[in-house]
Amino acid sequence: MATKSYQYLEEGFLEAYLTGIVSEQERAEMKQYLSENPETQAELNEVEISMEQFFMRRAVPPPPGLRDAVMNRINQNEIQQWRPEADESRARNSAKATNPESQYVHVEVDDTHIRVHKYWRPAFIAVFVLSKVFLIAGLYYYFKAGSVERELEQLRQQNSIQQTIPTRPLNTR
Repeated sequence: MATKSYQYLEEGFLEAYLTGIVSEQERAEMKQYLSENPETQAELNEVEISMEQFFMRRAVPPPPGLRDAVMNRINQNEIQQWRPEADESRARNSAKATNPESQYVHVEVDDTHIRVHKYWRPAFIAVFVLSKVFLIAGLYYYFKAGSVERELEQLRQQNSIQQTIPTRPLNTR
């Protein structure tokens, strides 16, 4: 029995059992073994305490306003869900009787992110990539046109110089 306890300690079965990454069969086997061996149960308790202390020392506190935001969202969901059927039918009838603008609820959003449907993402990526390709092509042809103009000007100058130089007739005897 001592070898099995040593095996559990050495190979990390206790840690795996505590974190819940063992199979159902291994979990049942470990429960059976722990019920038969109180020293292994004590070791499991020590490992659990040390893991808890390890994680508590490295815990990152949440942002200050997160609790209030979560509680507000929970309260809003509870308010929206708790609506008797009679109140809903009365609300619908009164909304129809009043002007159409009162059918809509004014919503204020203080979110800095833009949310779009997931099918638009490839379209945005394609437009972005194509814009970069066209930008590079435009710059390339802009600078290429400038160099072609300079080369054309040089050829014109060479042509004008050659036209001004008189040519000697060749002796044909």
